[in-house]
Amino acid sequence: MKHDKTYYELICKKPSGMLTLEGPVTSERILSLSMDEGLKAFRRPHEQQKALAKIAALPEGRIILAVSEGIIIGYVTFLYPDPMERWSQANMDNLLELGAIEVSPRFRKQHVGEDMLALAFRDDAMDDYIVFTTEYYWHWDLKGTGLDVWDYRKIMEKVMASIGLQWFATDDPEICSHPANCMMARIGSRISLDSMEAFDRIRFQNRAMY
Repeated sequence: MKHDKTYYELICKKPSGMLTLEGPVTSERILSLSMDEGLKAFRRPHEQQKALAKIAALPEGRIILAVSEGIIIGYVTFLYPDPMERWSQANMDNLLELGAIEVSPRFRKQHVGEDMLALAFRDDAMDDYIVFTTEYYWHWDLKGTGLDVWDYRKIMEKVMASIGLQWFATDDPEICSHPANCMMARIGSRISLDSMEAFDRIRFQNRAMY
């Protein structure tokens, strides 16, 4: 599949300061910036910065950044599903995973996540993809936000719905392991029926479930 990427940049004012939203960015751009110390949901900040640079170097990889005074304070990642997960089994070149979205605590509750997603979906090429995300409660910053799993899920659903992701059912064991976990997806306007059927087959692999 041809991986067209159109770069966008937006300057916006937030209560915590001015932000530059930009992307998809290159590995070089990511490594030229500093990483906010509050971005530690998945790994230590400097290690996460290297991970973002690796994703940006992938043909399909897309990284959207929120930058304040030369410091990355938020990011969103898009890439093909992990080969170890069921979502890669269909070998679909038009299935992208919204892998991670993180915002530094000092810029939270200012719609930075929604703004980064909106920038990502300005690119018309995103209508060539099914974009999905798997939400697991054990990845959520419940301690930092003080929210319970249900309130946090409501926030995540609202953020994802802002760019058209909707809830999709699945029999994936990890998602089914807790009722707060969920899968959401956005079906691009140019997705074929064959691709939609392939997506349905990987969502449901246990045909004994109804």
